[in-house]
Amino acid sequence: MQFAFDGHSDNPYLPHNFVPNTVVYTGTHDNAPTREWYEELPDYQRQNLWNYLNRAPGGSAEAAPGLIHLAWSSKAALAIAPLQDLLSFGAESRMNVPGRADGNWRWRCPEDMLSLPAFEWLRELTETSRRLGPGA
Repeated sequence: MQFAFDGHSDNPYLPHNFVPNTVVYTGTHDNAPTREWYEELPDYQRQNLWNYLNRAPGGSAEAAPGLIHLAWSSKAALAIAPLQDLLSFGAESRMNVPGRADGNWRWRCPEDMLSLPAFEWLRELTETSRRLGPGA
């Protein structure tokens, strides 16, 4: 989804352009965490994000929850968010920088960083967006 907000309504990464047999993700191990991504966006792309979310502009801490909400609310068959996005972590939690040989794959999430409210929010979003798995 981090490639969606260039201002073109036909952008294939915008949720309204998804086909049902799609996997949507806020980012991967090779992307910056959404909070860092947002902080590095040009102003017009930040505005495009908030316009797409149909809400007043927010800060970087609100970007990841916004993308997660869009992903979970989409018609994609599967929605994925890295733990860094669920917890709205920034640059310090980046997993990998493609093309950089050193310093990758070192971030770990200690148990004390796990936030029960974040998981409760995700459960509620999963229920309200009807993203319950088979047999749920």
